[in-house]
Amino acid sequence: MTNILELTDSTYPSFMEKTDSVVFIDFYSDTCSPCQTLLTYLPNLAEHYKEESVVIAKVNVSRNPKLTSKFMVRGVPLTTVIGKDKMVKRAEVGLLGIDAYFKMIDKELGKKKGFFSKLFG
Repeated sequence: MTNILELTDSTYPSFMEKTDSVVFIDFYSDTCSPCQTLLTYLPNLAEHYKEESVVIAKVNVSRNPKLTSKFMVRGVPLTTVIGKDKMVKRAEVGLLGIDAYFKMIDKELGKKKGFFSKLFG
């Protein structure tokens, strides 16, 4: 099974310096039920994108106050997609269906999904 990266206040800066991948980050709390559900989605996302330049990561907001502040986390779960240019491209608060997370990442990868995109490109 593909790994999910655990980012922390101390590892985030060096990781972002070195990566040239699209990064999907899940900001979560141990006491949040929707967060726990979202954590079960991460292995599916990681497996799906294992052949692509995508990193699936998570950040525990209780243990990482600097990252929580940097990303202005006001509610969890918060998911973000960071592009290869290291800019936040999208952020969503709350639990979404797993398809929404695939769409968030696919959009940054430049992939088009769905029946109509095949017909009308």
